Amino acid sequence: MLVNSNEILRQASLSTYAIPSPDFFSQNSLKAYIEVAEEFNKPIIIAYSGNFKTNFLTLEDAAVIGRYYAEKAKVPVCLHIDHGYNLDFIKKAIDLGFTSVMIDGSNDSYDVNVKKTKEIVDYAKGKNVSVEAEIGHVGSGQNYENEEENDSIYTDVKECIDFVEATGINSVAVSIGTAHGIYTGGTPKLNFKRLEELKEAMDIPLVLHGSSSSGDANLKKCAELGISKINLFTDIVTGGYKELKASKAENFIDMVADGDEGLKKVLRHYYNLFGK
Repeated sequence: MLVNSNEILRQASLSTYAIPSPDFFSQNSLKAYIEVAEEFNKPIIIAYSGNFKTNFLTLEDAAVIGRYYAEKAKVPVCLHIDHGYNLDFIKKAIDLGFTSVMIDGSNDSYDVNVKKTKEIVDYAKGKNVSVEAEIGHVGSGQNYENEEENDSIYTDVKECIDFVEATGINSVAVSIGTAHGIYTGGTPKLNFKRLEELKEAMDIPLVLHGSSSSGDANLKKCAELGISKINLFTDIVTGGYKELKASKAENFIDMVADGDEGLKKVLRHYYNLFGK
């Protein structure tokens, strides 16, 4: 069933599990993610990123395919925009039927971030669309997206409180030491004390970006300490690639199926890791 993220993230925020949010880049990847969610009988937030270096699907394609598979799914499925920087792009996604959007103004000044975010919150009102935004900044390592800022900036608790009150967002992405893509310096050291402070201060769900290769122990602890949504992409597509390399398929159809199974294996791992 197609839902926005409000209720499923609220339920997660009251427990010690997190909902995976993988980025889909094709019809096959979308189907694979939903099939795994149905195996676990758990909700999923499937995301389309406006930030890919190469868009395999147009926004219009993603909306049609995403809504089709979400509506017939046996579990709650949220159709989400990940890292929307352009206001017109995000508004178009809302008009096309996405049920959740992220406005990413984390590279802007605080005042500009508030202004952009409030504009999207106002646009989403009455349309059954939830809004996520980021305060602080999650930098990047080696990745598949147009993330070029390497330095992360921890989320300040007081600033986060003020930002949420000023914008009226439904969930907030926080920075505690993760980075987009693959880490070049080993497993990161996350600021769990800051996460606990943010969880205590916030009355809306918390989101973690830059989760791939952050380490199983780190991500499990994030879910236990209050992260309700964990974004995934690099680890999943790397898993698909590894499965393709090991494939003994003798035709294209079987090869694609092996790649899809690689995506599923990684997502299954994270469903188990993030709790039930």
